[in-house]
This record gives sequence, structure tokens and C-alpha cells, in this order.
Amino acid sequence: MPRFSRVVVTCAAVVASLSTPVLRAQTPARRAVTVNDVYHVRDVRDPQLSPDGRWVVYTVTTADSAKDRSTTHVWVTSWDGAMTLQATTSAESEHTPRWSPDNRYLAFLSTRGGAKSAQVWLLDRRGGEAVQLTDVKQSISSFAWSPDGTRLVLVAQDADSSEADSAAPPKPIVIDRYHFKNDEDGYLGARYQHLYLFDIATRTLSPLTTGPYDDDYPAWSPDGRRIAFQGHRSADPDHDWNTDIFVIDARPGATPTRLTTFAGADEGPLAWSPDGRLIAYVQGSEPKYSVYSMNRLAIVPAAGGPARVVSPALDREVVDPVWSPDGASIVLTVLDDRTRYLARVRVADGSVTRIIDGPRVVRAVSQDARGALAVLVTTPTQPAEVFAVDGDSLRRLSHANDAWLATVRLATTEGIRARSRDGTIVNGLLVKPAGFVAGRRYPTLLRIHGGPNGQDEYGFSLERELFAANGYVVVTANYRGSTGRGERYGTSIFADWGHKEVEDVLAIVDRAVALGIADPDRLGIGGWSYGAILTDYTIASDRRFKAATSGAGSALQLAMYGVDEYIAQYDQELGPPWKNAALWIKLSYPFFHADRIVTPTLFLGGDKDFNVPLVGSEQMYQALRGVGVPAQLVIYPGQHHGISRPSFQRDRFERYLAWYAKYLNGGPNTTAAGASP
Repeated sequence: MPRFSRVVVTCAAVVASLSTPVLRAQTPARRAVTVNDVYHVRDVRDPQLSPDGRWVVYTVTTADSAKDRSTTHVWVTSWDGAMTLQATTSAESEHTPRWSPDNRYLAFLSTRGGAKSAQVWLLDRRGGEAVQLTDVKQSISSFAWSPDGTRLVLVAQDADSSEADSAAPPKPIVIDRYHFKNDEDGYLGARYQHLYLFDIATRTLSPLTTGPYDDDYPAWSPDGRRIAFQGHRSADPDHDWNTDIFVIDARPGATPTRLTTFAGADEGPLAWSPDGRLIAYVQGSEPKYSVYSMNRLAIVPAAGGPARVVSPALDREVVDPVWSPDGASIVLTVLDDRTRYLARVRVADGSVTRIIDGPRVVRAVSQDARGALAVLVTTPTQPAEVFAVDGDSLRRLSHANDAWLATVRLATTEGIRARSRDGTIVNGLLVKPAGFVAGRRYPTLLRIHGGPNGQDEYGFSLERELFAANGYVVVTANYRGSTGRGERYGTSIFADWGHKEVEDVLAIVDRAVALGIADPDRLGIGGWSYGAILTDYTIASDRRFKAATSGAGSALQLAMYGVDEYIAQYDQELGPPWKNAALWIKLSYPFFHADRIVTPTLFLGGDKDFNVPLVGSEQMYQALRGVGVPAQLVIYPGQHHGISRPSFQRDRFERYLAWYAKYLNGGPNTTAAGASP
């Protein structure tokens, strides 16, 4: 009997509580969502079906208020959903769980035992504790089992041979690269990410790829003789995003063969056809549109030959391709106008069949040898959970957030559509507080997603729920530049930032006002990353907003050149400032027209952010204070672009709420439609 089954028997009460559906009826005991729910919502990710189809593992991340950190552990559930338990419980996190081909072992990455870098650990399903499998100098970011289970291919950065003792004085950082910084990675030197072969029996490590470029997404051929991977191996990788697909014999000293020649991005994850003849991947847009890229499904012969886009008529981005067992089709997820649906694409003719769609987000596809599928699914009222795909329906397998959901009142989320100034249709979301009363106007917050190549979706958002719980209506807009509406829609803001997007978000606000929902005298705005950049553009263009929050944004775009990680984009899209100064100044209009801004603005950011560095917020904060507009700057020490410390996440929510309440005429008091506040 598998170890998991024995443990479940001893935890029957826990399993029963996790497996029993929770009634969704509203009861008086339910409460409003609060900032403390940062510590209660669990983040479920990375479902992996066992090869025999009997089990699904996944990770669950929880925020620990006492330790002020988030911890990730591996959970497992049976395919029938009857047995669920936590498989790892160490003080450190574990992630990237992967089954051995014979179903006997579960491997994962962890820094257990005080390791300085993530290593592979192995859990024998027959019993016993997990043991450390690898002990290498490199920090492993991902890995994959060979089909016979005797080897692993590891993805790891080159070891730093010059690394000094932590007690020794720091050495100067010497920069020689053109693209020299990345958020979280820090300053980039001569260390690159490569593939390594690890023999499990002898525990020996052998380099598979080398050189001054990065490799990723390894995938073993069905016979275990070759490995396909994504490589960034152009003449000067620091100047572009021209990644290609390569294949290499699975032996030390082998030479990789380039399979694709597209000038833009050819990317993983990669999937071999069952007969080993074809490799599926995604192909991006032409090079100049790299940051607006809309990935299409493509295949290339593993032995070499022309690559082709399988469904050229599908004008939507696709992710996570997996082959059907018969090799006739590929299953993937499609990003489509506020949703992500599960689809099957016939390889022969590119025809697309929707398997699971509707107002939800389906992602992270995993498949077993029989073709059974497990996915993550989220809706506006359900954080992501693991589901089995039964034909054209879904069956829930994980229940990580059921207990929390039973205690809270959630908002109602619906679609909203508007026509922008030039007639373009713009779609978004309209979030109404619990107990919403038709005919009343509500203080309304326009919350803008980042990217810009992202989208607001019919998925769960704690931020939107928190604002609604405090009496606000929330509106979002998938402005031009967003994904989900096709390549032309996404690339339409190329070298023209802060123009069409501003018109689009204002059109959504106008629509919410016209519907009698939004109070035109109590409007707030805000966002993070490009959402903050677009916030700055909007408040410099329109004075209707009474309060704004701008997190990890920038407005003096001219000053971002050489400061952030987007040098390749700037060169391709805008050109160097000394060659195109007028365009750079035009795109910096929020800073150069700061004297037109009247909206009190809260600026926020992490001091370690190399994506959109803190200087962008500092400059706008200084500008608004200089012209007498109320402004505040909040700096989160030790944080990168994404704020990861739970207490800082909670603090950010508190500051959002306090800022909006202060400037929206006393906060969320409702007024009759058409009446003065």
C-alpha cells in the first residue's frame, strides 16, 4: 500500500473535513473580508498527475504572521478526491513536485537542512522521510526525470567560484554586460543558466550545456536519448529576446542542434509528441513586439525541418501545450477576453475545440499516460484549486480555501463594456459590494492591471474583494496593450504609451457612471507596475479622480534608460534617447506636466526593485510635493517588484484603504443615484 494511503487512514477526520463540500448559502456568521485575510487565503499551484493517474500533487502557499514569511508545502490528493493530505511539513518550503516515471518517488526542490541553495529531495512513497538527493554548488531552479527514472536534467545557474566567505568584506561589482540587471537576480555578471545531467545511482553531476547564454525548459524525448530545451543563443543575447528551440543528445560533451530560426521568441515549456518526431512549443510575435508578444502554438520536427504555427487563425495567446496520447492533438489553455479556457487543437488542420470555458480561468495543465487531465481553476468567488477534467466538465480535487470561504461575504463580479473615444470596444470587470443596492451611486475605484500585456480576468482577487468589502465599487479595464483580444489589440500602443490606454480606462469609468453605479464625485484610481505608470498618465490627463495610488511605477521615462531591466525593449521600441529625444520626452509627459495634476497620490515601492526601480516613484513624489499636491511615499525595505513579505502586503492594503477613505469625501458612504454626496 502506498505511504500516502497509510497516512490518510490515520488522518480520516482531517480528510473528511477537506473533502466535504462547503455550503455556499449566505449566513449571518459570515464576515466582511479584511486586511488580515492576507494570512488566510491559500495559494494553490503546480498540479502534477502521477503517471498511473491515481494521485495529484500540488503546492499550497500560506502566509505566516508570526514568522512574517510565506511557506510552501506539497499536498497530495487521490484522483477520486476521497483522500487528501499534506505530504511535506518541514520548517522550510518545498516546491516543484515531480513524480518519478515508475510512480515510486516524489521529488521536489527545497532548502531544507540549512542549504544555501535549492536542492532536489526525494520522498519514497513506500514510507520514510524525504532524503536529499543532490548536493551541488549551483542553485537548482527546475528539473525533469528521464523516462527510465535513472537520471535528472537540472536547470541551474553556473556556480560562483569567486564567492567569498560571508564574513569577508564585500567585493566590488564589476559590470561588463549590456543587459546588466534583473529584478531579484540583481546585477548580472558572467554567470549563466545551463542544463546539467545528474545520475541518481552514483549521484554525479555532468554539465550538458555551457557558454555565455541562458538555457531553460528541458524536456526528455520519449526514448530518453535526447533533450529539447529553450536557448537564448543569438549573436548578442543581451540585445534581444530571440530564444530558439534546441535538441541535444543526453550525454556529456554533446553539441546542441538549433531547430528553430524565427527571429523572435520560440519558448517553452516544450512537449515531445508520443512518437518522438515533433516538439510543441509557443512562438511569439515579431521581435519589435517582444514585450507585447502573443504566443501561438507551433511544432517543429525533432530531426530538423521547417517549423509551423499550428493554428494561425487563432488570434489569442496560448500556454501549457501537452500532446494527446495518440499524437493527433494538443491540449492547452487559451487567453481570451477576461477568461482562460481549456482547448484541444488538432495538429493536422489546426482546428480548435473548447473543452472547458465560461467565466473562469483555467491554467497549469497536467496529463497522465492515459490522457487524463488535472488543471487549476479560479473564479471571482473561488481562489485557485485543483480540478480533474471529466469530459467537458470539472470535478474539484483540492479544498485548500473552503474553510476560509465559509466565513466571508464576497462581492459580485460581472463584465462591463465601453466604447473608447475612437470607437474601440473596451471590456473590463465591475465588482459590486455584498449587499449592493441598485439605484444608489457608490464611491468607485478604477484599478489598473500591470503588464501592459496582461488582463483582468474572471479569477479570484483578494484586492478587489477587500475594496468591495469596504463599500467600494471596483472597475477594471483591459485597455489596449492587454492580452486576450488579439495581437493587433495588444500591439496597438507600440511606442505610444499613455494615449489609447488613458482613453480606454476613462471610457470604462464613464460607463460605470452612466449606469448609475459610480459616483462621479468620488472616484479613485490606482495600480501596480504598468498599472501605476498608467495611473500617472491618467491623473496627468484628467482631473476627475480624488485619490490615486501608484505602486512601482514611473513617469519620467527618459530617466529609466539604463536604470531598469528593459534595455532591449527600449532599443527596439523607442530607440536610444540621443536618437529619439522627442519621443522619450513625449512619453514622459506625467512628469513634465506634474503641475497639471491635482489628485492626491500615494506612491509605493520596494527598494530592491530592478523591474521598475523606486526612482520612478521618488521622482513623481518629489514633483507633486513641489507643486503642492498632497503626496506620500512608502518604501518597503528589502522588497523587489513584487511585495513578498506578508506584513508588507497587509500594510499596503491598509494604506490603500486609508488613502482612499481620506480623500473620497469620507470614504464609502453610498448616495442615491444622481444625488450629491
